[in-house]
Formats: sequence, structure tokens, C-alpha cells
Amino acid sequence: MSKNLVIVESPAKAKTIEKFLGKDFTVKSCFGHIRDLSKGDDAIDVKGDFTPSYEVSDDKKAIVAELKKLSKEADLVWLASDEDREGEAISWHLSEVLNLTEAKTRRIVFHEITKPAILRAIESPRGIDKNLVDAQQARRVLDRLVGFELSPVLWKKVKGNLSAGRVQSVAVRLIVDREREINVFEHTSAFRVIARFNISGKQMEAELGKRFATEAEAKAFLDKCVGANFTIKNLEVKPSEKSPAPPFTTSTLQQEASRKIGYGVSTTMSIAQKLYENGLITYMRTDSVNLSELAIESAKEYITGNFGPQYSRPMRYTTKNDSAQEAHEAIRPTYFENVEIEGTPQEKRLYDLIYKRAIASQMSKAQIEKTIATISISGIPETLAATGEVLKFDGFLKVYLESTDDDQEDEGNKMLPPLIVGEILSLIQVQATEKFTRPAARYTEASLVKRLEELGIGRPSTYAPTISTIQKRGYVLKEDREGKERNFIQLTLQSNAIERDVKMEKFGSEKSKLFPSDIGMIVTDFLGKHFEQIMDFGFTASVEEEFDKIARGQLVWNKMIEKFYGPFHATVTNTSENAERQNAERTLGIDPESGKTVYVKVGRYGPYAQIGENSDDEKEKPRYASLRAGQLTETITLAEAMELFKLPRLVGTFETKDIKASIGRFGPYLVHNSKFISIPKTDDVFAIDEARAIELIEGKRISDANKLLKVFPEDEEVKILNGRWGPYIAKGKENYRLPKTQKVEELTFAMVTDIIAAEQKTGGKKAASKKAAPVKKVAAKKTAAKKTAAKKVKK
Repeated sequence: MSKNLVIVESPAKAKTIEKFLGKDFTVKSCFGHIRDLSKGDDAIDVKGDFTPSYEVSDDKKAIVAELKKLSKEADLVWLASDEDREGEAISWHLSEVLNLTEAKTRRIVFHEITKPAILRAIESPRGIDKNLVDAQQARRVLDRLVGFELSPVLWKKVKGNLSAGRVQSVAVRLIVDREREINVFEHTSAFRVIARFNISGKQMEAELGKRFATEAEAKAFLDKCVGANFTIKNLEVKPSEKSPAPPFTTSTLQQEASRKIGYGVSTTMSIAQKLYENGLITYMRTDSVNLSELAIESAKEYITGNFGPQYSRPMRYTTKNDSAQEAHEAIRPTYFENVEIEGTPQEKRLYDLIYKRAIASQMSKAQIEKTIATISISGIPETLAATGEVLKFDGFLKVYLESTDDDQEDEGNKMLPPLIVGEILSLIQVQATEKFTRPAARYTEASLVKRLEELGIGRPSTYAPTISTIQKRGYVLKEDREGKERNFIQLTLQSNAIERDVKMEKFGSEKSKLFPSDIGMIVTDFLGKHFEQIMDFGFTASVEEEFDKIARGQLVWNKMIEKFYGPFHATVTNTSENAERQNAERTLGIDPESGKTVYVKVGRYGPYAQIGENSDDEKEKPRYASLRAGQLTETITLAEAMELFKLPRLVGTFETKDIKASIGRFGPYLVHNSKFISIPKTDDVFAIDEARAIELIEGKRISDANKLLKVFPEDEEVKILNGRWGPYIAKGKENYRLPKTQKVEELTFAMVTDIIAAEQKTGGKKAASKKAAPVKKVAAKKTAAKKTAAKKVKK
């Protein structure tokens, strides 16, 4: 046995580190947290200083047993979990569970997995930082208390199987507030005036400095322009410069990966984790924009050698955020000479983004010459302005330009043709176009992270889990939604004549935006009414600040919990006993056909419309219809609700059987010959025709035929199906794995029943297209654990 045992969180990290250490070191993975708070109500002793009770989870007992054996045989145990609070807590739990003595234990930290960094860490170990452990423990305990006490109140007062959380609930509130802001927004319009000129065969645009509130005002202005001369009145040239953005923090990486390459927050963090574990980037959970002196010098050397000394501008960025956690560097490549890496396409794209951002942060500012041409109009005082830019020196723009969340009306400033003061311009046209105001944009995952960070809510380690949680629990939906059509007016002055056109545009289209569900809005209203403190942005941010104080040793963790818990528990008790049940019902009006009342409600399977009262009389049973995607009980109208009752509708016939379209728990669908076929989001359940329905039915048949690999006459319930992760056995509703080496064509019924019996006897995991996924994911992780070697650019 090796004299030294090194314990890290993941197998991938273990394999990478093991290559850097000699034969005297054995590197093993604990696979993340080895224990957590006990299940049930007795996990926290609220009367005993909130002492937590921990237990090793069943799936970690074998790992713990192995680590105990190895730690007893080793002379020294090196705890090498991540350097943040979660990592420190993992090290502490390991030392407790493995019964490690202080003399035998070394705690090492590093923010990049490179040989120099690992060897430096070995040379300068430290003890476990109990302040960081307490900060993590305080967060875990507080979140458990809030979740365990709030959730039963929601079950009693709103609906069963709901949950609430300290951070997740304010995140949902942000999305609910934004949706309501959009719903009450009133669009107003104004006319924007753009003139286009022909300058030596090139077109130049100039804009009027104000907008007209009415069509009549815009028309009056164009009338004054008929026959007018347009002259260059003034030319103003201003030098300006553009600075590079600092290297990535966790939140800015999540935002930019969303904007530039369309990755969700969780996807970004998962890929970044692999890049870190394979030694390609520094630690990916950080608030810091700082770079080490070694990194700055390395970037300078690379930039000077590849672009020239004029492109190098070493910068030492400082973190403005007072709550920046323990990580000491921004996210950057471990070696700047590794311009490209081997790996999956996703890993390559994210690495490229991280690399370019980091290298650009150490490059010179871009030098820009901005020109503003003022154009006079004969006979009237108003002037037009044409703006253009000339890039005099590209600097960091040679490598990278940061994106924004803002929708821009224009593509940006263009270069202006050569102009002379006093020059009379050749007019092509003047156009006044009706433009409408827009409400604040709905959140994307990335812009929600940005807003949470601005409010001081959450930390790098919590952004991705929070956003995943609110979607998994059905409070928030991430969707694309079609826009609506509207008309706008355009007045065009050309060849001294004015034409009026009414044109159509689509507005309000959404791509991967976050929408609140009905239950998300109902829960937000209930919590806002009865638990104002929990839903207050300032309070949630102040709790994060207290966690930071605990981490710095400035606050005792259980005293902080005690201060919070007393008033909170009293509110829970009072609300549970005295609050009225949250009414998720809304009356829309009267059904003109039956004269019965029309309601919208939220039930077990989501929002629905109802005609009539609940009754035991079969003749008086109410009618029900599910709401469509994008419809909310809060905003749906009576007319929109009545449309829902046109379903199910007869679409046509196929093979002498009716085809009907309807909406159910899982969305719109077709029914044909007692079989159900999902209707894609791109089709409208109210408009789908017979031809399209037949196309979907036949497509489903082909899909089902490809899925069915083998049947057995001995038992019709037993089939061999082809799932996402390969062939598997299906018997009724239960699914079982096939041995990897087993060929489907060689399977007999007796072999299949033996496999099923063996699986049931050993309690082996059943496998299906969904249930088998975890098995395959483990294999995928093992594959991903192979270090992606970096390609070094030849100089």
C-alpha cells in the first residue's frame, strides 16, 4: 500500500492528479459528498443549538468502507476536495467519518489541476478551515429548516406535493413579477424617421433626433421635406476606445455561454466541470476576476509572440463584489499556449470561449474613430445625424467581443463615406416608420443569474442548482413561444411623393425564455402574503452576507440560525393554523350556450377551464378542458376559454377510423384507432388538418416499428425494445437490462425469463429508455474521465 492516500471528489479528477504524483501516492475518489443531513424531522435539533445529525447515504457505504481501509493503511491522508465551502465541507465529513487524526491528515487546495499546482499544494498543506465548513453547514441547515417547515404549509393551504426554498422562492418571484409587468404593459407607438442618401454610389443613413407621436405629425414633417435640400452642416470626429471585459467569473461565463453558444446554465457548469477535472481550465465556481501573476506573464508572452508587443496590455482586475468567496482566480485556461483542445464539440466550444475571454482581457484597448455628420434640411430647423465608426486599431477585438442581452434595432455603427462640410446630398428617400415600445424582456437562464447576482442572492455554487430546481418542480417553464402579428404604418417620401403603406410584423416571439406556471404564481402569491421576509430580496441577500461572515470567522453559525428560526417558526405555526386556503379559482363569466358559469382552476394535472358547478348528478356534471401552453388562469379571457371546449374535435378519417385532436395532461395529441399520437409544438391543435394528422400517425408507426426488436409467442407482454441506451427487455410496465454481450437475435424466451428472474432476485436496477439512463451516464463519465490532451500551437 502507498504511504500517501489522496482523496478527491471525482474519478476524472483522481485520474488526472494521479499522473502528477509518484508511486508513493494513491489517489481515490469519494464521489462528492459522502453524507448529508438525516432524512426526516429529527435531522436538526432545534432545541440543542441546531446541532445537525448526519448519515452516510446507502450508495456511499461501500465507498466509505474502501476509504476507511485505505486510510488505515496509509501514513498520511491528503484531503484534496475543491477549495470552496462545499469542498471544505466534504473534507471535514471525510475526516469525521474516516476517524482521521489531525497528525495524520493534510488538507490541500488548488484552483487548477496542473502538475506545478498539485506539487505546490503538497508542499504547503493546511488544516481544515472550520469557518468554511460552518458556512456550508449553516446554509444546509437553514435551507432544510425552511424547506421542511414551509412545504407542509403549502400542502395544507395550496396544493399537495409542493415545495418551497429560501433561494428558489425569490427566484420564482422574479419571474412572476416580470410576467405580470409584461401582462399589464401598454404598447405605445411613435414614428422614427430615417433618411437615405446616395454618396458616390454608396448608401448612407441618417436619423432624425426625435420621434413623432402621431402619424399626422410624421406626415407634416415629410411634407416639409418635399423638394428640400439636404446639406452637410457639420462633421465631428471623436477618438474613442473600447476596453476588454475581465476574465470570466461563474455568472459571467454562464451568461456569455448562453448568449454566444446557447448553453443552459446547468449544461455550462457540467462542461466546465469536465474541463477543470481534465486540467484544462482553473476552478469554475468563483466570484473573482483576478488572474495570478504567473497567468498574466504567460498571457503577455503568448500575446507578444503571436500578435506583437502593441497588442499586449497586462491588466490586474479586482473584484468589485464584497462577497466574493474563497476562490482566488477567475476562470481561465491552465496554459495559454493551449489554443485548442481535444474533446467533445461542446467542450471545445466552451473552452474556446473561456480561452478567448481570458486572453482578450490581457490585450490592448481597441482604438476607434467616431464620426458624426450633422445634416441640415432647407426651410426647417430640424437636422439629421449620421454616425459611423472607423476601427483604427483592433486590439483585443482581434480575438473577442463580449455579447449583450439587449435587442438592438440596428446592426451597429457603419463606416461613413468621405464627406465635406457644405456638400449637398442626393436624397434617395425619407421614411417614417411606426415603432412600438417594448416591455422589459423575459428572463433567460443567464439573465436570471445576472439579476440574482445583482441582488446579492446566491453564490457561484448555487446559481445552476437553483435554476434547475425551479424548473424541475414545475414553477417555471423554459420555452420557445410564437409571437403575435400586428400592423404598422410606414410613410415614404421618394421622388417628391409621399406613399402610405400598412405593413405587418411579428412581435413577442420568445426563444428559451423563462415563464411562470400557474402553480408558480399561486405559490408566489401565498408566500408573499404570509412569509414576506422569505420573499424579500433584501433579506435573502442579507442571509448570504451572514454566510460570508461565518466563512470569515466573524459570526457563529448556530447563533445566526437561532436569530432567524424563532420568528420564522412562529410565522409557520400561525399561517398553518389561521391562514385561509389559497384560492386558485377565477370566474370568467357565463357560457352563452348553457347559461352556466365558466371558471378556471388549477388541479392535480395543471390548469383547466370548467363549465358548470361540481355535482354528484350525472346529468349536471361540469365540462372540463385543459388550458393551452402559454395560457394562464390569471390572464385567460372568457372567449379564449370557450375555444378550449371545441376540443376534442374531429380532424378527419384514416383507414375508416376517426382522427380526433385534443389537449391532455402532457399537451396536445391525436387519437386514432385507440392510439395516442403527440402533436408537436410547431402544430396548432385547433388548426391541424387531416393530411398533417395522417403524416404524424404514420410517423409514429414507423417509430414504434423501429423500437420493437423482438416478440415472443409464449408471452405477449414480453418484448425486446430498442431504447435510447440500447436494447432492453420490457415485460408489461417493468423493464430489465440486457447483458452488453448478448445479441438480440440469439435470445430465446427461456433466456429472457432467466434474465428477469436474476434481476429480480439480486434487486438489480431495472432498465428502460428512461430508467437505464443513470447506468449509461456512469459509463459516459468514465469515458469522459480520460484526460483530453491539449493541442499546442506551433510557433
